[in-house]
Amino acid sequence: MNKIHKSYYHLPGLFEFYELYRVFLPLFRKHREYFYDWCEIGSIYGAPSDCLWGGGRTSFGYSDPEDVLDLMWEYGISVRLTFSNSLLQKEHLADKKCNDLCKMFESAQTQNTQNGVIVHSDLLLNYLTENYPDLYLISSTTKVLTDFQDFLNEVKREEFRYVVPDFRLNKMFDKLDRMSQHQKDKVEFLCNECCWFGCKDRKTCYESVSRKNLGEPALEYHCASPDGNEGYRFSKAMENPGFISIEDIQNIYMPMGFSNFKIEGRGLGSALILEFLLYYMTKPEYQLRVREEIYLDNMLDLF
Repeated sequence: MNKIHKSYYHLPGLFEFYELYRVFLPLFRKHREYFYDWCEIGSIYGAPSDCLWGGGRTSFGYSDPEDVLDLMWEYGISVRLTFSNSLLQKEHLADKKCNDLCKMFESAQTQNTQNGVIVHSDLLLNYLTENYPDLYLISSTTKVLTDFQDFLNEVKREEFRYVVPDFRLNKMFDKLDRMSQHQKDKVEFLCNECCWFGCKDRKTCYESVSRKNLGEPALEYHCASPDGNEGYRFSKAMENPGFISIEDIQNIYMPMGFSNFKIEGRGLGSALILEFLLYYMTKPEYQLRVREEIYLDNMLDLF
């Protein structure tokens, strides 16, 4: 067992919550004492609206990509395009908007900070590898790999720097602990999923979003989860059997050798994203202070 002394959060809403991060990141740098010293920001992920290659969630991000990259460059944070559409065809690969974003993100890298793409489609993976080889790749949780051996096979693929397992594998500690350290370094756990643990339609749900992003007519999808009509609630996510708490990270995952943790929330409001930042990154005695600093910024609409 190789105890990890630093964890990395991969945060949602690169384009969707640019204004929030524009306020939060200076605070994170200036007052590092407010935040746990054992965690860092590994990356921020997302996609602009109307991206054919987009998946997972229908994006509402309208921030200018150049502004986004300038902010992340200033703070040395890796950025990831969420291009996890599962239904891409060869003709979609020529999309100008998505290719322009890849070119921009590939060129906006430093020696210490590399940018990446979250992918589902092997067709897109092969295209990116050939045309944008300097972008690293992340295997998306939208693949819904609920069988541990399928997940382990995905981890073994050299094309991926990180693999995000289905949240229902989060607590398979006996199997997770038997992974090699190299394999553990590639695992990026989804911490705060609110989806029903017994859901059988997760892949269908993601495919519905993929069709919408492609502009194709999609059958109206109705979530069959108990209380699914209530939407996302952090309090409900905390009761999910797959939920990873801050105590879990410190007392189980890090001592076991895992260091990467993904926070979901691209389709939520910035006020809820702030709650995630407070819970996962901010020391309890400073949470009110951070919340006040964010709320008092008159340029930020948290709702």
